[in-house]
Amino acid sequence: MRTDTIFYELFRTFPSLLFELIGQEPALAKAYQFSSVEVKELAKTMDGLFLPTDETSPIYFLEVQFQKDTDFYWRFMTEVFVYLGQYKPDRNWQAVVVWAKRSLDPGVPIPYQTLLGSNQIKQIYLDELEETGFGSVPLDIVKLVKEARKDAKAQRDRM
Repeated sequence: MRTDTIFYELFRTFPSLLFELIGQEPALAKAYQFSSVEVKELAKTMDGLFLPTDETSPIYFLEVQFQKDTDFYWRFMTEVFVYLGQYKPDRNWQAVVVWAKRSLDPGVPIPYQTLLGSNQIKQIYLDELEETGFGSVPLDIVKLVKEARKDAKAQRDRM
């Protein structure tokens, strides 16, 4: 998908963006290396992996979703657990999903709902980002991507 490349570059260039989106201190990004990894058994590539450079910080798995996909959580959580099984990291983790808008989110399937309660799955909805008045450049770029997509769809609908 076209937005995957944009978001890959945004998170690669501005790793602090993930931490802004999940309400954490952006400076935490300094303790992480960002990459996109392929899970071998499934030959699926995650949108992003924030692997900490220290011994105690959690791993962040990242997916950006701009289209409806009823099987999204089944696939994403499989990728997360295959990664955990392959690499056996001795640390906590969080799966972060950045949705273009809430209406695209099919809802977390029942077997994974306890992960929501434990904050292992964090959902960000770009259409609900609050205007703080002091957004960073990366956060402003995300808002532009969101708005550009909305404008493009509106233009298409008028045709």
